Amino acid sequence: MKIVEVIKKDDKKEFIDFPKKLYSTDPYWVCQLDSGIESVFDFLKNHTFKHGEAIRWILKDDNGLTIGRIAAFIDNVRSDANNQPTGGIGFFEVIENRDAAFMLFDKAIEWQISHNMQAVDAPINFGENDNNWGLLVDGFMQPGIGMPYNKKYYRSFFEEYGFQNYFEQYSYHRDVRDKNNKIVQFPERIMKIAEWLTKRPGYSFHHFEFRNKAKYVNDIVEIYNSTWSVFKEDFTPLDPVILEESLEKAKQIIDEKLIWFAYFKDKPIAFFVLFPDLNQILKHFNGRLHFWNMIRFVYYKLTHKMTRMRALVGGVHPTHQNSGVESAIFFQLYKVFKKKPWFKELELSWVGDFNSRMIAIYEAIGAKKAKTHITYRYLINKKLSFIRYKDELSDKQIHKK
Repeated sequence: MKIVEVIKKDDKKEFIDFPKKLYSTDPYWVCQLDSGIESVFDFLKNHTFKHGEAIRWILKDDNGLTIGRIAAFIDNVRSDANNQPTGGIGFFEVIENRDAAFMLFDKAIEWQISHNMQAVDAPINFGENDNNWGLLVDGFMQPGIGMPYNKKYYRSFFEEYGFQNYFEQYSYHRDVRDKNNKIVQFPERIMKIAEWLTKRPGYSFHHFEFRNKAKYVNDIVEIYNSTWSVFKEDFTPLDPVILEESLEKAKQIIDEKLIWFAYFKDKPIAFFVLFPDLNQILKHFNGRLHFWNMIRFVYYKLTHKMTRMRALVGGVHPTHQNSGVESAIFFQLYKVFKKKPWFKELELSWVGDFNSRMIAIYEAIGAKKAKTHITYRYLINKKLSFIRYKDELSDKQIHKK
């Protein structure tokens, strides 16, 4: 077996095409757009290169056939937020061969060591954590857009190599409509809280509008940065320019009435973003968005082939947490669902095992845990003690008091 760094055009193609062969008989796997995968490793398109670097390899067998791939990267912002310099590994795919898997891990770890990293998280993304983050270990079904899907045998490869469970990520599912296409109401308690809050003086609710994009982008940034800077140790402030760019890229699939904001005395206090599940269309394209597939995309969109929604991100300003504002936003969404009968399922992903508050909210609206992903950590420096993320978080919160 031979490992080859991905530099040449042919090797880039092999990196992209290998999963298509590996999952060719898997009915659940969805091929992401080739251009989307390649953009992760393009320093002109991926803003993470401003404070990081990445490298990738393919693994070939003795006959020159590609049998695996892997990428390694360092995001200096995330690394610096940890107790030790910490890099990342992702885009791991391999045939069912332990030696091949370990050879890929060895190469990625060697590169991290050469860059003075003491720990590595995997499998993760070189960018935001709403995409390509975590290893699927339970709930092998067609994934929602951005959510990883992988071979079941990967778990044993990671754990036998020495990766440990740093945190788990849960995806909750909830039917929007029953088998007779009748709307499924939220629990009575949620509806009562929502109706009560929406009538209180000072509260207002609005959905996203592209014509006022700049305002809503700034509102998201204000809420997100206030919320997650308290909660996430590897917090990276949202850049409004990058967020606006992301919204423009997703304009063709965004439904303005699936993105909601809550205000108190005209100040933004909460938001929740749902996207129609593009994977329900991408599964037909084999990674390519050529002219014919662009026509097919328009057809699938107009005929409402996207029947599932994925909750992408949300936040409640610390001053209004536990106020019931989340229930009020779900109430607004419920009213939208009633008018859009093609939406039948809601995926709420992902929520970390350390985020008990959000888990409680999802369960309160009647959602059930459907999938589990694991983000692993490998300690290069064997003198370090392994601590799970939620324990790190608890320790830091105690010391802040």
